[in-house]
Formats: sequence, structure tokens, C-alpha cells
Amino acid sequence: MIPIVTAEQMRALDQRTITEALVPSLTLMERAGAGIVTHIEARYPPLAGKSVIILCGKGNNGGDGFVVGRLLRRKQARIHVLLLASPDDLSRDAKTMYQRFLRSAGKSAVTSPTDAEAIQQRLATGDILVDAILGTGTSTPVTGLYRDAIEAITASGRPTVAVDLPSGLHADTGAVLGAAVRADLTVTLGLPKAGLYSGSGIDCAGTVRLVDIGIPASFVESVGSRLMLLTDRAVRAALPPRRPSAHKGTYGHLGVIAGSVGKTGAAAMAALSALRIGTGLVTAATPASANDILEAKLLEVMTLPMPETKARTFARSGLERLLAFAGARDAVAIGPGLTTHPETVELVQEFVKRIDKPCVLDADALNALAGKSSLLTECKRPPIITPHPGEMARLETEATTQSVNEDRLGTATRFARERGVFVILKGARTVIARPDGLAAICPTGNPGMATAGTGDVLTGMVGGLLAQGLAPWDAACAATYFHGLAGDLAAQHLGQAGMIASDLIQHIPHALAQTT
Repeated sequence: MIPIVTAEQMRALDQRTITEALVPSLTLMERAGAGIVTHIEARYPPLAGKSVIILCGKGNNGGDGFVVGRLLRRKQARIHVLLLASPDDLSRDAKTMYQRFLRSAGKSAVTSPTDAEAIQQRLATGDILVDAILGTGTSTPVTGLYRDAIEAITASGRPTVAVDLPSGLHADTGAVLGAAVRADLTVTLGLPKAGLYSGSGIDCAGTVRLVDIGIPASFVESVGSRLMLLTDRAVRAALPPRRPSAHKGTYGHLGVIAGSVGKTGAAAMAALSALRIGTGLVTAATPASANDILEAKLLEVMTLPMPETKARTFARSGLERLLAFAGARDAVAIGPGLTTHPETVELVQEFVKRIDKPCVLDADALNALAGKSSLLTECKRPPIITPHPGEMARLETEATTQSVNEDRLGTATRFARERGVFVILKGARTVIARPDGLAAICPTGNPGMATAGTGDVLTGMVGGLLAQGLAPWDAACAATYFHGLAGDLAAQHLGQAGMIASDLIQHIPHALAQTT
């Protein structure tokens, strides 16, 4: 995993690299520019002949922009820089890179617009725009020519690449400071910034890519960040190996407690997802009258009919049978499609207190704990919970869906600490938190996953990895990452608007098999 840092932490790391590792600041800027160009070329090939307009501010972000311009010229791109400040006001390093760019491209490749109309006219000639106006130091509302430029970029509709951070975005909170660039691609430098994954930063940043500028690993470790970015390498390392001598028992047996009349699909999707993530055996327990329906939906999953209420939901009388069922499995997933029938709620509350297996709680298992989340502290083992913001609000005292969304990271980490559980707070850039205060953000996933049933898929994936023997933190992180990656692969093939949850299930094997 990669630490996610604040603007101040990143500034300190840059300074240490310069003063202690003796890497000249201009070398860091050259590395940044080279990395940005690599990602631009990967996103918008071929660059030869394309018109690229680079908007540069007076600080080091603008300096990065001049490096990008000089290196893009070597790719035969047609470059023009809009300098939004006087050359005399440029920072020391930015001025050096400005002079190097002039020697390469000539004075005619740079203009200094004085109003919004001049900016708009120039942007209309660009195939690609590069935002190198403001960096991580911005903390007050953007005004004047800088704001005009930001608004012109948005109005242009041109493909836009942000250098380090979209201009006008707060690096730590993701708040828009008056106006902010909405980039298609953000190439962030050194380490990822917290604001790219929270608040409006999620929409403004677009696709985020990282450039290693050579900060020593020991310096990065010393920052002690409690927020991490999930990486493909880290989550794949957590998966159990597939040994030649393995059999289905090698990869665990998951018990899924889910479903009710009209909601057998939730149980089926959770069970199938567990198999697709590599679980050896899955048995789904469901109310008796729904059992035949569930069997008809599933081929590879076993089922077990359980006592039911007149409303055809799980009955309180089935508690001991459910506990015995759970005791015979390696892990348990409970919640999808249970309903909030009063008797079922009582059953869940008692079950949660007595279960002694790795467990993931979702959907109506969480709704059964609304106003009684203290029951989670009575669990024999810390469970994983997978709420969406509405479910999280019902678990938190005096919280609302809006307040959860306004502070997703704070909500997840606080609840994980207070209740001693692992939290997967679903949504754009899902947050995973653990009881000791460490948290991670998942970079995979897309709006096409905003459809019924995708949460049930995640529940099955988490439960399946628990059944395979992964520790709760590893299971939560890996399942969330591959859930999002499966969604990204589905979106590539189908587009986002028409995606349904079963598309994710079909793409889980492709996500697991993908090489990077």
C-alpha cells in the first residue's frame, strides 16, 4: 500500500529529499515532468501533431508545466504555454524551467493573457489542456485571472490533465476553493494527496496516476501516515496461493445467511460471488419457503432451509440451528435480503452476540443493529461490516446520510475504533478502516456500480476471502479492491449505464487474472 499524505507532509518530504538526500529541486521537477508526459502519452496517443495548451501559474506547479511542455515538444506535439503571471514573479525553480522552455521553443510559444476572453480563444485551439496553475499550497478561494483560467478550462470541454492536483482543489479535504478544474486525468507527484479521494476531489480528479520522483523509502515510512491507498500488488499478495495439490476443502467453506420472499436474488449473488473469489464451498441458509427458489437459481451452491416467520423471513426459533450452521463453516456472511421483520431483527441481534467465526455483516444485518450498534462490541471476534452511507447513518448516533458523506473517512475510522470492528464504508472511493485507526482508500470502481445488488456481491467476496483464511483486514481490502476492479472491467465491456450486479460477478475471475 502507498501512504496518502497531506500537503504539509508532502512539502516536508520534498524538503528532506532536497536537503538530506541531496537531490536538487530541479532534478525532482525534471522527474515530475517526465512522469507526467509518460502518462499523457499513455492516455492520449499518439502525441505527434496534437496541439497541447499548458496553463502555468507562478509557483512550482507552473515549473512542472514548463518541463512538460519542453518534453512534449520532443514527442512532436505542438505546444503553447499560457503564463498566468509575470515572468518576474515566477518561483526560482519555475523561472529556471521557463527559461529552458524558451530556449527550446522560442518566445512565440508563450503568451500572457490578460483576460478571460483571451484564455478562452487560445484554449479553443487545443486538443489537450494541461493544468499547471496551482498546486497543493492553495488554501484560500481562487480569484482573478487564475479563476478565469479554471472556469475557461471547464467551459472548453477539452481533455484536461492536471499536474499533481486539479487547480482550485484543497489538497487535504477535496473541497473546491471557489472554482476548481475538472480533470480527466490527474498525475500526482511523489505520493497521493488526500484531497484527490474525498469530497469534490473525486469528481475533479478524474483518473489518478502516480509518478515516483525518487523520495527515499525511509523518508516515506517516517511520515507515519494512517491513511493508505490500496495497490494492486498489495492485494494480490494477500490472496492464498493455488497449489497443485489443492482440493475444494483447501479454500474454505462459507456459510451465507440471507434471503427472504422476494429477495432470494440477494442471497444468490452473495453466494455466487464467494465462489467467484475462489472459495471452495458455499452453503446458503435461507427461509424454508424460499429454499426451492434459491436452489433453482444456483447450481454450484448448496442450500439449507431454515425456520421462518409467517412473513417468510428468518424466524427467531431458528437461532440454535443457525449457530450450529455457522459453527460448521470457516466463515459466515449475513445480511443480504433478510428484511427488518421484528422477529428476524431479534434473531440477528442474538446471533451477532454468539457467533464465534470470522464474519461479515451487511444490509439488513446492519439495519437490525440500528440504534444498538453497541452489540458489535460484544462480538467474540471483530466482524467486518459493509455499510453504505444510509446504513452507516443508522448505526451512528445522531448521524445522517449527509453527515456521513461529508466526512466519510472520519466516520469510518471513528466507528471502527469505538466499536472494535472493521468497516468497509461503501461509495465512491470506498473507505476501509480497522480498530487501531489505520484506514485505506480503494482506487477502483466506477459509477456503473451504483445499481442494486453490487453490495451483495461485495459481501460474498469478503466472506469468501474470510473462509479462505485471510485475516479480516486483508479480506476487507482485497475484496473491496477486486470488487471495484471487476466493476471497471465490466464498464469497459458494457459501458456504465447498463451495468447490473451480475456483470460484476462474471468479471471477478477476469479481475483476479489480470496482470499489471
